[in-house]
Amino acid sequence: MGRHQREWHSSDVARRAWTRAERRVVLRGFFGRLSIAIEPLIVAVFFALLPIGLVLRQQEIALLLAPIFAFAALAFLAYAIALIVPSAHAVLETFSPIYTVDGYIRYRALRKAPPEYYVAVLSADRQTLGEWPLRAWPPSIGQRELWPVLVEFSRYGGIHKIDGRSTGVLPAEISPFGVGVAQDSERRASRFR
Repeated sequence: MGRHQREWHSSDVARRAWTRAERRVVLRGFFGRLSIAIEPLIVAVFFALLPIGLVLRQQEIALLLAPIFAFAALAFLAYAIALIVPSAHAVLETFSPIYTVDGYIRYRALRKAPPEYYVAVLSADRQTLGEWPLRAWPPSIGQRELWPVLVEFSRYGGIHKIDGRSTGVLPAEISPFGVGVAQDSERRASRFR
């Protein structure tokens, strides 16, 4: 959620639960990340068990190598956790609602070096309901900054649909374990990017 956002009451905004198909897409992404995180987790366990094996075999070098192996184990464990946390957070967010607003989308750029871009959902009375960073200014919108639209969004995921068309934040389908996601996103590129 953007840091420039004022708090709003979700009871004022129409909402719906995630559909099974939408939740399945997020779960497939989670299991894909989990399958990638298993490797560093196994390596972390291996490095944690090495000094134990050396101590059990009464190797003199065990005390010298234990800190090195412990550092390696912690580094791989941290990497595994860093891989899985964002997708686990996304799965948990599927239990919060998706909001539907007949309001506005606002794009803005902060004139910094390099420039920062944001997209926000505004209510009908132009109260900011959510704001998220963008990688770049969407070339398809030109220079216009405010658009009246019907929008679906979630607090964590961002804008899912604008006037009933998917933004690509949540694809309609994802392959098992997320294999080939990069090619899928290129093939199904959103016109809103």
